[in-house]
Amino acid sequence: MDELDPSAHLRMEPLNDRALTRESWKIFQIIAEFVEGFEKLAKIKPSVSIFGSARMAEVHPYYKLAENIANELSNSGFSVVSGGGPGIMEAVNKGAAAGSSPSIGLNIILPHEQCANEYQDISLHFRHFFARKVMFVKYASAYVVLPGGFGTLDELAEILTLVQTGKSRQIPIVLVHSPYWQGLLDWVTERMLGENMIDEQDLALIQIADSAKEVVDAIFEFYKGREFEPSAEEWEMILNL
Repeated sequence: MDELDPSAHLRMEPLNDRALTRESWKIFQIIAEFVEGFEKLAKIKPSVSIFGSARMAEVHPYYKLAENIANELSNSGFSVVSGGGPGIMEAVNKGAAAGSSPSIGLNIILPHEQCANEYQDISLHFRHFFARKVMFVKYASAYVVLPGGFGTLDELAEILTLVQTGKSRQIPIVLVHSPYWQGLLDWVTERMLGENMIDEQDLALIQIADSAKEVVDAIFEFYKGREFEPSAEEWEMILNL
C-alpha cells in the first residue's frame, strides 16, 4: 500500500497534453528573449556590466558612488549595463545616461522589487534569469560589483565560474567598497583556498576598488597592450557561452 511505501510521495502524475504543450511553447519565449538581446546589444561594445542592490535609496552613499562610477565609465567610452531596476541599478543608468555612451537596462520581471528605471537608452525585459545572465556576460569587457544581496552575489559567482572554467574570456572583475567585501574575501582565502577548493590563481581574478577613478584605472590597466574587442579565439568561446 502507498501509505507503507516511503517513495510514494515522490511519484508524479504524467503531464497532461495541455501542460506539455505549454512546456513546449515555452521554448519559443526563451528563444525570443535571446534573439532580442543579441539584436539590441551586439553594437554596444565595449561595455561594462555593473551590479548592486535594488534597495539603496538615492541618499545612500552607495547610490552616489554607483552613479559616479557609471558616469566615469560612460565618459571613458564604455556602454554601461545594469539590471535596469531601482537602487544601485538606477544610479548606474542615471550616471551612464548623463555621460557620452549608451545606458542599458536588462530588466527582469519579478513579483516584487523590480521596476524599470527611467534612465535607459536601451531597455530589455526578461522573464528568465538565465537568458538575462547571458546578456550581462556576452558583451562585457568588465564586471563591476557594488554592495548588494543574493542577486549580486549570484552574478559575481556566475562570472567567476565562467572565467575560471574557461567558458568565458578573462575580463576585469572589480569589487567596489572594500569594507563591504572584505569579510567575503577573507572567507574565500581562508576556507576555499585554505581547503583547496580553488587555486591561488583564482584569487587574482578579483580586484578591489573604492572610487570611480580606481575602477576606471583598473579596467584600462587590464587592457593595456590588448584590444577591448575579443580575439578570434575569444569570440569562439563567447559564441559557445
